[in-house]
Amino acid sequence: MAGLTHFDAKGDAQMVDVSDKEVTARTAVAEGHVKMTPETLDLITEGRAKKGDVAGVARLAGIMGAKRTADLIPLCHPLPLSKVAVEIEPDPALPGLQVTATVKTTGRTGVEMEALTAVSTACLTIYDMVKAAEKGMEIGGIRLRLKEGGKSGRYEAP
Repeated sequence: MAGLTHFDAKGDAQMVDVSDKEVTARTAVAEGHVKMTPETLDLITEGRAKKGDVAGVARLAGIMGAKRTADLIPLCHPLPLSKVAVEIEPDPALPGLQVTATVKTTGRTGVEMEALTAVSTACLTIYDMVKAAEKGMEIGGIRLRLKEGGKSGRYEAP
């Protein structure tokens, strides 16, 4: 299991010991989307969804998801998050909603998983809020777009 830090020498799963790592400012940006019909997108953007403000509720769900990442992903460290921002924008070309999450902390480990969890939770919430109108929506494109801080420095997706 060389190179995989979540496994010990025997191959057993372990939480990585970050106690010797330097405390640095860390940022991660993740993105994803929910693809839907133009009619469902109109339902959301015109405020006609029966469950209410789809983007507003999904934004809050994404923030809450980021804060609960260590409860959901078994080997993640619980982190004191200093910022979680979730942006949800309509994209008629998709058609659907584009979701972006930015997460920041100052610590010994990064916030990539928190940003990815924020996007995933927001996308799932969008689906939940309008599934009565369209069950065939597609959640996709969830990926890390940017990571800064720590020993490995900056990563930016191509």
